Amino acid sequence: MDILSLFGLILGIGAILGGNLIDGGQTRSLLQVTAFVIVFGGTIGAILLQTPLKVFLRALKIAVWIFMPPRLAPAAVIEKIVGWSQIARKEGLLGLESIAESEPDPFASKGLQLLVDGTEPDTIRAILEVDLEATEHRDTQAAKVFESMGGYSPTIGIIGAVMGLIHVMSHLADPSKLGAGIATAFVATIYGVGSANLLYLPFSNKLKSQVHVQTQFRVMIIEGIISIAGGENPRNIETKLQGYAH
Repeated sequence: MDILSLFGLILGIGAILGGNLIDGGQTRSLLQVTAFVIVFGGTIGAILLQTPLKVFLRALKIAVWIFMPPRLAPAAVIEKIVGWSQIARKEGLLGLESIAESEPDPFASKGLQLLVDGTEPDTIRAILEVDLEATEHRDTQAAKVFESMGGYSPTIGIIGAVMGLIHVMSHLADPSKLGAGIATAFVATIYGVGSANLLYLPFSNKLKSQVHVQTQFRVMIIEGIISIAGGENPRNIETKLQGYAH
């Protein structure tokens, strides 16, 4: 659990609601179904129009990383890589065949299998980097879905505000109906700007940072596997990879 993300979300929303209460406002005045439907429905509609289905579904899948990012253990993986290098020095690269088959990380397993097959180091690097770049691009595009939502939401909030004012103008002769229209107008703006800056944009940036962390983690694995392919000393491999663990 990413406590900082949870705390930040609670603090941000709490500060707005708390400030409203301190100023004498009521929380229920911010609950407007019409404004909610306009802003959130409009934002989802816009993003569905813009985004390919595969990218949108990937965005939904990785959204959990905001609060529960994948557990990466660089120190433990470095230890595993050093162990692989020791086996390779003692038994040869074919000694890694059973490890390649049982390795739970598909990326590392692919690299080990390339080692076992006797693939040249440069070719191993090229193959794994293509895999890495494809994964990074896919997840970055998914993270940008929330960034786009952060761009559309305030504008749609303004549309909701204008619609509320139109409603007000059409009922100037009936003061009893003015309050609802004005409330919808201002609450729609709050929903649009608030959701963009408290949800969508922070979500996007947090996911991008997680993609970067995972990319660096896989770069470490690539360097370890290439070092094994080059027959480097296990101690030197460990020293080299320690920089990724900080």
